[in-house]
Amino acid sequence: MTDYGEEQRNELEALESIYPDSFTVLSENPPSFTITVTSEAGENDETVQTTLKFTYSEKYPDEAPLYEIFSQENLEDNDVSDILKLLALQAEENLGVVMIFTLVTAVQEKLNEIVDQIKTRREEEKKQKEKEAEEAEKQLFHGTPVTIENFLNWKAKFDAELLEIKKKRMKEEEQAGKNKLSGKQLFETDHNLDTSDIQFLEDAGNNVEVDESLFQEMDDLELEDDEDDPDYNPADPESDSAD
Repeated sequence: MTDYGEEQRNELEALESIYPDSFTVLSENPPSFTITVTSEAGENDETVQTTLKFTYSEKYPDEAPLYEIFSQENLEDNDVSDILKLLALQAEENLGVVMIFTLVTAVQEKLNEIVDQIKTRREEEKKQKEKEAEEAEKQLFHGTPVTIENFLNWKAKFDAELLEIKKKRMKEEEQAGKNKLSGKQLFETDHNLDTSDIQFLEDAGNNVEVDESLFQEMDDLELEDDEDDPDYNPADPESDSAD
């Protein structure tokens, strides 16, 4: 007849020796304890960790122990689910022999895998960001490839903007035409226009300069004196053209 109590006590002593810093007894009847399992350090010294709680059933190891995840750090929900499935599989495979060390070792390996997956996932995210940045840079220098669809969209937008500009210009020209005054209207609205030239000459006074050189050659010009013309009749306007 198997002495389950003896096997359980012997395993507890062995576990306390193997995990001196992470083994904690919670109760003696039924025997219940926790073991904290930590992964190896990742790329940035990051780790994942879980504390497993085990409780011996009356006929352990012929029956699987009760187990649960007592606490965890940096694990996703799917990681927790995977660990519980792993414990169930290992417990089923090791019925009949003490198995806590085997279960903890399996969880330890799983945690190391999770750290590797985190590293791989971050590398993929980094590569994806680099790829997106590269594509954005190419887009900046090469622009958007022209397709029939985006060309038609651009042309429709361009035509609409051009039409708006033409409408605005026509409206401005029409408004300018309405506001333009005729010469008569200008004189009617500004009475200073008819005296502006006279006022200019009065303001100039003696300051008007005459270039006398323009008249130096006047004496050299051969001008006919109408009075020397024997046919000249000052009372007859046509006498000048009789010749």
